[in-house]
Amino acid sequence: MKKLFVLLFVFAFAKAYAQETYDVKAHYNKQEVDIVMRDGVKLHTTIYSPKDTSKTYPIVMQRTPYSSKPYGEGQFRSKIGPNKYMMEEGNIIVYQDVRGRWMSEGKYDNMRAYIPNKEGNEVDEASDTYDTIDWLVKNVENNNGNVGTWGISYPGFYATYSLLSGHPALKASSPQACIGDFFFDDFHHNGAYLLSYWRATALFGYQKEGPTTDAWYQFPKLDSDDQFDFFLKTGPLSNLDAYYDETNEFWTQLKEHPNYDEFWRSRGIIQHLENIKPAVMTVGGLFDAEDLYGPWETYKNIEKRSNNYNTVVFGPWSHGDWARDRKRQAVGNVYFGDNISDYFQKELETKFFNHFLKGMGGNETQLPEAHIFDTGTKEWKSFDVWPPKATMGATFYLDDNNRLSGSPSTKNGAETFVSDPANPVPYAEGKKMVFTPRKYMSDDQRFAAKRDDVLVYETPVLDDEVTLAGEIMAKLEVATTGTAADWIVKIIDVYPDDVPNTEETEEGVQMAGYHQMVRSEVMRGRFRRSMERPEAFVPGKKEEVFIKLQDVLHTFKKGHKIQIQVQSTWFPLIDLNPQTYVDNIFEAKKSDFTKETHTVFHTSRISFSILR
Repeated sequence: MKKLFVLLFVFAFAKAYAQETYDVKAHYNKQEVDIVMRDGVKLHTTIYSPKDTSKTYPIVMQRTPYSSKPYGEGQFRSKIGPNKYMMEEGNIIVYQDVRGRWMSEGKYDNMRAYIPNKEGNEVDEASDTYDTIDWLVKNVENNNGNVGTWGISYPGFYATYSLLSGHPALKASSPQACIGDFFFDDFHHNGAYLLSYWRATALFGYQKEGPTTDAWYQFPKLDSDDQFDFFLKTGPLSNLDAYYDETNEFWTQLKEHPNYDEFWRSRGIIQHLENIKPAVMTVGGLFDAEDLYGPWETYKNIEKRSNNYNTVVFGPWSHGDWARDRKRQAVGNVYFGDNISDYFQKELETKFFNHFLKGMGGNETQLPEAHIFDTGTKEWKSFDVWPPKATMGATFYLDDNNRLSGSPSTKNGAETFVSDPANPVPYAEGKKMVFTPRKYMSDDQRFAAKRDDVLVYETPVLDDEVTLAGEIMAKLEVATTGTAADWIVKIIDVYPDDVPNTEETEEGVQMAGYHQMVRSEVMRGRFRRSMERPEAFVPGKKEEVFIKLQDVLHTFKKGHKIQIQVQSTWFPLIDLNPQTYVDNIFEAKKSDFTKETHTVFHTSRISFSILR
């Protein structure tokens, strides 16, 4: 028995070592080609083909604005494909620079609008995908005629876009952390501009003169490593023009289109997701600070308007964590378990693609319709439909004495707080400069609960578990002394005082009594009735503000408490609202920013779906 144990250990170690040292160059050939699109523009494409030509392979493709590098003969990626399992078992892996990026020709258009009925040489990302697939299946040796697409974040958007190509060889696609609409993902949330993504504007705003292997853009150099201090001292958004001039097309577009007009509507992809034929596995992270709206809306729109194989996976991940080789999975201070990403890669992603690209296809995949991680019990749950059918609605009211009550208040009461743009509520306790935020999605909210400009409501200690499953709707009834305001709602799991620390717990933080943010969202008040037609508040007038918070699967355990926080600043995650109505916040002046008193009435409530 001891000898067998030693042999098994040696085998496991050797297998792990082999995976870590897998040599792509030893197993794959690489070629770079320029594929001509229907309008004559050439798109640079890199093809990795297995050296073993004894069998045929499907083509698995990613289209990206972030470069298909390394370029040049003999230059190989260290890892290719969606995951190590698909890399090692053999697939034809393709990367393509999208139009106007890196080594591809043409003009780049950020979130290029889809053209449903193209005429002549009209092009969009769907036609570029079609033309690319058509060339690949006709010209790449040893392909089996089946194509799959995948991508994370912006490449996830292009994976979604591939579903509109209509090419019969496209059998499966996995959009992951995919952008769905730029007015609700990444740079905006419900019309509020995400100031924390401002530096990323450099990535998308500048045009290049021709194919290049070198970056043609530069990120702004800032004289601070404290993002809170930097943006507060900078003042109104117009002062950021000192870093981006008119040559940054995206910055110009953001400023010229502050409302959800045709410019933004045309760039949304989710409204076109109907009659989809390829199989789809949409993937997202329940703590993804960048793209949470897109994956949920992609899955739901396909489910509602198509009759294809359509499944969704959401795990306890921040942006793109599921593609990383990390044993311990955590977001910030919160540890969720071991080998969660490896499980997804091996048991879900690889099986999905193999079934539709190497197998017989069809809907009998043995995979669940919805595979969602319960971030409270820290375990996977499978459902036949999402949101689950076995739920019941529940409403909690923001009552007096900081109570989150199951019934409406008998008193016509309210809380007030002063919102001061000169002293905004931070979105995180640490203030260091980050390129894009991540960890705040599960951060400890005790620091915010101590502030006078954050309202706190919570249940008594729970006698039984409560599992929230699906979206959350906050229905605030508010008033302000000003003419503009933002409204932020946070759902928080208050831990009991006996929770131990883990190796992920940051210095100075205690998991005992931790206030874990489960979900949060902002609504720019001017858009409370219409995203297209903003409207000022009438000072002192009671108004309704509805805020949809993206779906969760979270169990509040016995001994925990459910807490709601309401505030009006969240800095510098989102930009400061001047609290004086101006037509375009990007043009607001320093004198427009005023201190105002906001009121939240006890008729305000939060609606949940609770799993039975």
